[in-house]
Amino acid sequence: MLKKLVLTSIITFILISCATSSLGRKQLTMVPAEEMDAMGAEAFEQLKEKTPIEGNRRTNSYVKCVADAIIEVSESQIPIDKWEVVVFRDETANAFALPGGKIGVHTGLLNVAKNQDQLAAVIGHEVGHVRENHSNERVSQASLLEQGLSLVQIVSDPQSQMGQQLMKLLGLGSQYGIIMPYSRKHESEADEVGLYLMAKAGFKPEESVTLWENMSQSGGEEPREFMSTHPSHDTRINQLNAAMNSAKSLYQEAQASGKKPRCDRQ
Repeated sequence: MLKKLVLTSIITFILISCATSSLGRKQLTMVPAEEMDAMGAEAFEQLKEKTPIEGNRRTNSYVKCVADAIIEVSESQIPIDKWEVVVFRDETANAFALPGGKIGVHTGLLNVAKNQDQLAAVIGHEVGHVRENHSNERVSQASLLEQGLSLVQIVSDPQSQMGQQLMKLLGLGSQYGIIMPYSRKHESEADEVGLYLMAKAGFKPEESVTLWENMSQSGGEEPREFMSTHPSHDTRINQLNAAMNSAKSLYQEAQASGKKPRCDRQ
């Protein structure tokens, strides 16, 4: 019975996985885009209510200048005028992008991303997540996984010692065997897509490597890659260097077409 249920879940997974990322990877996207956009907008509004927003006009102008250049070449399904960029007063070196075109940048990131090109690498990465529908994949995957674990819970006896142990093992297996590696795949894909976006916008792609070198020196011991949702800094740098020739070609084309961003931080 359990084997039949697992087989049915696998078949359903294959049938539903009909989307493809820009890099050619098959994707599972079960949630309508409108629902994802609504969730992103709601989450962003909550963040704006709870987190102080940077009021410095020059800082906001600088971040928006970089973000607008990336958005312009993103080829996203979200109209350019629907994107929203907010700088949050937070000392952590972080940025994010939510479905629906909501971008948040922490002021602490500007201490690590030393220039417009390095900031473009981060924003390009975050826009890459939105463009490639990674949030939809995460929500869809979590939903399917939860259904799968529920089936196992029905089949086994969750009250028995063996049943409880089985559920713990399945939870550990699902966490480290499915969700975390898949998240690293998203991060690596967003790195590559972001690299191409920053280059297409006219930012120097080599600065993406410098950014991650800065990140590695900014403090804190990295968790082992197997236990982390993100690739290690060294892995990211190696993967970026592997895609650098293609990015340089895009950068040269952008420069030739007049895309030469000058975002003033001062």
